[in-house]
Formats: sequence, C-alpha cells, structure tokens
Amino acid sequence: MNAPVRLRSACPHDCPSTCALEVEVENGKIGRVRGAADNAYTAGVICAKVARYAERANHPDRLTTPLLRHGPKGGRDFRPISWEEALDRIAEAFLAAERAHGAQSVWPYHYAGTMGLVQRDGIHRLRHAKGYSRQFDTICINMAWTGFIAGTGRLLGPDPREMRKTDCLVIWGTNAVSTQVNVMTHAIEARKSRGAKIVVVDVYRNDTAKQADLALILKPGTDAALACAVMHIAFRDGYADRDYMAKYADDPAGLEAHLATRTPEWAAAITGLSVEEIETFAKLVGTTARTYFRLGYGFTRQRNGVVAMHAAASIATVLGAWQHEGGGAFHNNGAIYDLDKTMIEGTDIVDPSTRRLDQSQIGRILTGDHEALLGGPPVSAMLIQNTNPMVVCPEQETVRRGFARDDLFVAVHEQQMTETARMADIVLPATMFTEHDDIYKGGGHQYILLGPKLVDAPGECRENDYVQKEIARRVGAVDHPGFRMTPREHIEWMINASGLDMAALDRDGTLDCQPPFEVAHFVDGFGHADKRFHFRPEWIKTPFANAGPMGPFKDMPVFPDQWDVIEAASETQPFRLVTAPARSFLNSTFNETPGSLKREGSPTVLIHPDDAAAHGIEDGALVELANTRGAVRVSAKRFDGVVRGTLVCEGLFPNEAFVDGKGINTLTGADAVAPYGGAAFHDNSVRLSAVAAAEPREMETSAA
Repeated sequence: MNAPVRLRSACPHDCPSTCALEVEVENGKIGRVRGAADNAYTAGVICAKVARYAERANHPDRLTTPLLRHGPKGGRDFRPISWEEALDRIAEAFLAAERAHGAQSVWPYHYAGTMGLVQRDGIHRLRHAKGYSRQFDTICINMAWTGFIAGTGRLLGPDPREMRKTDCLVIWGTNAVSTQVNVMTHAIEARKSRGAKIVVVDVYRNDTAKQADLALILKPGTDAALACAVMHIAFRDGYADRDYMAKYADDPAGLEAHLATRTPEWAAAITGLSVEEIETFAKLVGTTARTYFRLGYGFTRQRNGVVAMHAAASIATVLGAWQHEGGGAFHNNGAIYDLDKTMIEGTDIVDPSTRRLDQSQIGRILTGDHEALLGGPPVSAMLIQNTNPMVVCPEQETVRRGFARDDLFVAVHEQQMTETARMADIVLPATMFTEHDDIYKGGGHQYILLGPKLVDAPGECRENDYVQKEIARRVGAVDHPGFRMTPREHIEWMINASGLDMAALDRDGTLDCQPPFEVAHFVDGFGHADKRFHFRPEWIKTPFANAGPMGPFKDMPVFPDQWDVIEAASETQPFRLVTAPARSFLNSTFNETPGSLKREGSPTVLIHPDDAAAHGIEDGALVELANTRGAVRVSAKRFDGVVRGTLVCEGLFPNEAFVDGKGINTLTGADAVAPYGGAAFHDNSVRLSAVAAAEPREMETSAA
C-alpha cells in the first residue's frame, strides 16, 4: 500500500468561504480533508462536514452507473443502461420537445451543488447553442446583492482578512459557525489580539450568537428597523461622520430628516429588542472607528430583504467606517473577478430574446402557470445538474405535481439517488470535486482557486462537462469552440483571456485578486456614476429582459426604512417561520452522510417556551406547521433563544425524514421579491398545532 499524500484542492460547495484544501490521497481514494494552512483566509480551518468528505465520496449508495426508470415517478424501480443508450434517449427527448413546442420547451436546470466555473456553468453553453430556455437565478443572491449594490454601486468591500484587524465585528444575518466558519476564525483572532467586540444580529440564539459579546435577537424581517434606529442615534448623538458623508454620500441631509422619527422606541416595538439593546449597539459601533459589518444572506431572505441589506450597509457610510482598515461593510467580492467565460458559457452566442425562467418558480412553471412561463410554451424536457429542486425549491407541493407529469421528460445527473433523481426518466452518475478538473472563486474572500483532478471516479461516473458536450453533439448544437475544449483547456483559456497568471495558479493553487485599499474601501469614490454612496437608491435601473415577475418595486421606500411587505403573522397563522441552515448540511448536500445525519438527528422546530406552554406542547411533541401552501409535521423543541412568535426549523433534511414525507419547503413561497425577484425562504407565516404521536417515517435508504 502507498503512503497517503496531501494534494491541493478547493471546496466546491455553495459557501462564501470557498476553502483552500489539502486532501489526503491513498491507493486511489481520498481520505482526510484539511484546510490549507498557507492560505491567508482559510488559515487551516474548514467545517467538519467537508473534513469528512470521504464519507460522501465513498458512500455505499453512491450512483455509479446510468439508470432508466421503470416504475412510477418518485419510486425506486430503475435498471442499469449504458451511457450511449442514456445519452441517446436524452437527445431524442430533447429533439422531440423541440419539434413539438420549439427549443424553449427544453429547460436545462442547475444550481450550486458545485461552484466550479467549468463543471457548473458549461450547461449555459449548451442552452445558448440550442436556444433552450435560460435560467433566472433567484434562489440566493438577488435580494442580497441588489441591496448592497444599491448603496455602493459595486459588489465588493474591505478585504475579508481585515476582520482580524477590526475593533468591532458585526456579524449580521449569517450563522457563521455553521455556514462560513472562517469568519469566526478571523473574529476570534481579532478578539484575542485586539480585544475586539463581536456583535451578532440574528433571529435566534444560534451557535454564532453564543460566541458574541452582544447578541441582538430580533423578529424576522425587522432588520431595517434596527438599522434605521442605529443611524437615528448616530445623527442624534454625534457619531455620524458629517464630513465623510458630505464627500461620499448622495443625500445625508435628506436621510437625517427621514430618520428623525425612527427612534429606538419605534424600532423596539417592531424588532422585539429593548431600547437599551438598541442604544448599546448604536453606541458601540458609533464610538468604534474600526467597525466591520459582515453582512450575510440570511436577513435578506425576506420580502423586504433588499431594503434591509441596503439599510444595514448604510450604517457604515453614516459612521464613515469605510475610511479605516478593519472598517466598512462587506457582503461579497463578486466584482473583483473580471473573468472571461466566453468559452465556458458560450456568452458570444446568447440570443437575448430567449426567455429566462425563474428557478424558484419551477413548481409553477412545470404545472403550466402562464405568468411563470412568460407566456411561452410548456417545459417538456429538462436536464438537471447540481441541484435537488424536489427538496430545495419553495412551494414543494406544486413542485411535486410538476415533476409528476407524465408528459415531462427529466434527466438528472447526480451523485446520489436524490428525491429529484427519483422523479427522473434517466439518471446519470456524476463525479465529485476531487474527480475532475475545475476552478473556483471565493465570494467571501479574494482568491481564485484551482481544483485539479486528484483521483479517478468510481464505476461509470462522468463529469458535467462530458454530459453537456455529448448531449450537444447529439442534438446538433452550434459548433462552438467551447465544445471542443477539455476542462483544463477551459481553465487555461479563461485565465489567459482574463489577463491572469496561469503559471502562478499552477504553482500556488490560488491567485489573490484583492484590489488595493483605495478600491476596496471606496476611497476613490463608490461605484455609481456620481462616485457617491446612495442613501436614495434607484431601485430599478434596467428591468431584466425576458425574465419573470420582479415584485412590487414601485412601492419600495425612498430612503432606508422598515418596509412592511413581509408575510406577517395573522390570527389564523400567528407564527413566523424561519427555515435556517443546519450546521452539518449544505442545502440538501451532506444530508445523506452518516456523520452529518448523526449530528443533526431528525427535523425539529424551535419554539419559545411560553409559546409552547400556551399551545400545550412539550419537548419532543409532534406538531404540525401549516399555511395555505401545505403542512409539515416535525418534533418540537422548547428554546428560549427566539422571540415569541418566531419558529426556527434548521436544515434541509431528506423528505423521508419528515413524518409525512413532506420537506420544510412545503411551507415557503415562490412569489417574486422586489425589485429583481428572489425567494423569501425565511419569510413564512404558519399556524402551529399539536398532533397525536406517530412513529417517524423510516427512510428507505440513507441517500434519500
């Protein structure tokens, strides 16, 4: 036997940390995975779920051969077939759909099961070459990015490594311990070396809040009210940097006048926080020049999430925090990567008249909703890569009905027999990140990372790039040069065309793309044409062409404000439900691995003890959560770390882990959030009732 060797790689998953990795390889298999100690952001630390990645790669239920469905959709009756037969059947179905309804009746569908720029995004080259329906990505980024850019004009911010140099780190709307552990690495270092204070703003006392010097636990969807009160106090008590705003902001006088009535008392009544908590927070950030606002995705997953993000980022401008190393506001570094993806995505052959279907509204689309289909033909054939919509998408009852259509052909390229794969006609076995070449960029830091192939895939697993090219060949796709390139050649072409150093990437495994201080801190002006931060954002500059509904953008507030468009609690649905991430899952990834399942246990809803007592609910009792979209049954857990009226259900468990086989996204809505669409996963009103005890459903396989 050969001794294990450590090889460079990068985490492929949908996490802002995008960790640089060292992977042990022995006898053709991966073993322990570690964070790369020589990467200044990863700093040797990764999450536990990725550290035990060998559980996923070597899982006994991993798919290793193409399969053809024989039984009803949703069942387990499949038989092995050859790759040639599988690809031929897919091509025949796509061509038949095109003949019957036109090319736009075929919808290649993907998302973030891998964040690799080659393996994930090559599906666009296929869709553009054939004129298939495009995809409007709305599940995660729309609200967060739009809200941040509305103020700054560009999606970037202070070097994330500056969190080590701050005197006050505000972690707002992200459970970093669970979802981006490296934020905590830098936060704890700042506390140790500088005595920095850690503030956490969230809707429940999660593992990150437990690490805080000050934890502000507020009602879901009320973050903008807190932000407005903090800015009110800054103007009132002299913390506002008027000289900075005069130079860098569009209308500070208008903002101050607007905030005159947004007092701590006003915000306390909305948020559930005390006036004292709000005053304490405002004084801390107002008297600490080096305050770094690390703004996450969680608090934007509300129907007013865009406005909330803009309001939170505005605090840094009122205080002039951008001027200081270790100060300012950061959400994502997307704008620093100017990568030429022409060959990967086929951006040079896009037909802009082709419709873009909203990925969040897949249920409505597959059930023939005219508005969701943008007035076009039905979707009658799909290729699905890197996502599990039967678990992760909202309005699950509608999604289920859509996939159950007899006239819908679905091919799923997957690593495990997911709920979506069980609805497919053809299932193709997919490689994992150590089994193919790819390249990644970090949203939460500043690195491009190389992820080379380290081991051979088991059985007949094939990479995404192979599937995309083979389907393209069979359906007569345009002869785009990208179809003739290997993944490695795609990487080299993109890096060279983008003016970057391929030799350095090969040598070091990473490229540091961090812009200078003057750019990252907007010293030379913000990203808008007037170079100023916009307290008065122009919410709709260019409506998205050929895309779905964009929400009530005409009613959005002029200045930062609490916008009351959330799905409020009512007499019939008196609770607000947040579907938060679990520590050991990443969306529906890892919910099949033994280590993750052991840690997470079974689906549970957290409920305030007083609410539980009022409804006669004991710890462990089976309860039903229901609204107009459906009903879900889970176990209850009394937990005093939420505001009364708030429920939290962590993690996307396999559907079969729930008593009735219905996942938590049965309760979430797919209506578009203003101004550019998006799904409000944490914005749900529900009713709660105790039900008779029942035996939990036994999962037929750990890969369900």
